[in-house]
Formats: sequence, C-alpha cells, structure tokens
Amino acid sequence: MNAANELHRITADPQVCGGRPCIRDTRMRVSDVLDLLAAGANIEEILADYPYLERADIAAALSYASAQIDHVVIRAA
Repeated sequence: MNAANELHRITADPQVCGGRPCIRDTRMRVSDVLDLLAAGANIEEILADYPYLERADIAAALSYASAQIDHVVIRAA
C-alpha cells in the first residue's frame, strides 16, 4: 500500500469538526490519530478501539501530516 495514494481518505468539511481534516467523512480528525500514535498506541490498538477505522486510514493520516509539514526552505544568499 502506498500511503500517498490513500490521501482521498482525508476529508475536510466546514460543517464537520470546524473544517479540520478528518478520516473519511467521520468525526475522527487526523490530529486524533496522530495524538493516539504519539501517546504510544499502536495501530492494532487504534483499530480495536475504533472499529470504523482501517489500516489505510492511519497510513493516510500519517501521509497527510507529513505532506503538511513538508515545505520549501529558501536560503538567503
């Protein structure tokens, strides 16, 4: 699975969670998934606790976050 191909799983609707990026039109925000992972939860634990999530959703959340923090660095001469 190529996580970058799974970015279609990330949605943003101004009427849901204030427009924050969510997993597949649910109220599970990308930041919620990242917070769980940062707190030490593993993928299997997250999937068990949130049965409506799929492994590809977690990969998409990570890929989305990675793309958001990637930016061009311009160095002044």
